[in-house]
Amino acid sequence: MKRIITLMAIALFAVSGFAQDIDKKEVKPWELKGVAGLNFSQTSLSSWSAGGENSLAGNAYLNGSLTHKRGNWLWVNNLALEYGLTNTKSQGTQKSTDKIELSTQIGYSTDNKWYYTAMADFKSQFAKGYKYPDKDNYISRFMAPGYSNLSLGAEYRPNDNYSAYFSPIAGKLTFVTDDSLSNKGAFGVDPGDHFRAEMGAYLKLKAQKTLMENVTLISKADFFTAYDSSFGNVDVEWDVLINMKINKFLTASINTTLKYDDDVKYVDDEGNPKGPRVQFKEILGIGLAYNF
Repeated sequence: MKRIITLMAIALFAVSGFAQDIDKKEVKPWELKGVAGLNFSQTSLSSWSAGGENSLAGNAYLNGSLTHKRGNWLWVNNLALEYGLTNTKSQGTQKSTDKIELSTQIGYSTDNKWYYTAMADFKSQFAKGYKYPDKDNYISRFMAPGYSNLSLGAEYRPNDNYSAYFSPIAGKLTFVTDDSLSNKGAFGVDPGDHFRAEMGAYLKLKAQKTLMENVTLISKADFFTAYDSSFGNVDVEWDVLINMKINKFLTASINTTLKYDDDVKYVDDEGNPKGPRVQFKEILGIGLAYNF
């Protein structure tokens, strides 16, 4: 965990230093920007001697922000949605990705760089999730889990493309509203409980940058450690979206998510509970996208 804490510190200074090299942009009273798109992939085989089967996959995504600046006050709202399915002859239709993320924050500044900030966010998913090929017993659903962070802290925002927020007073709320999952003690709640609250320290980093012509990067990373016996065990969630515009209509995108939650235990194929593990997801797609 010392390595993770060191990584957090390095990332914080990197964002600060890199952002200072960029000319400050004037913030418009209302500014909306982001990307939305549809990705598709398809495999068709006929008498293919090496084996395999036909497949069809697709996902839709939206990643946007709405910023309002008035005097010394700054109000920032972020929304990230994603849902994907894949279909094969042997496995049928399966969910490949599912995400709902919403955050809002309001800050007051006297120098337009450092803001005294209050922040709240919400994370969950649209539909039931399964440990395939078992389609009879779901392991997650909307608000099972659901996560929310409420915090007070300070944000360094040298321009509207980079920010680093730290809160020494943060509450992490975990919701498991499904009775069957709650009774199993899923996602860190005590068996039978639908809610878990933790107090701790929270760090949030965000960057949005044009890497080169027609290539945009959006990266967000959240770090949380609780003020209890597990202090120093850091929950991590890091999202990266790279959107590449091929022409007026077509784009390619790479979307990755890395997670580590100290309260979420890994269960192997035999149903034996193990310790928490790093989770990773990557989606590469070609489709249609709209940048705004």
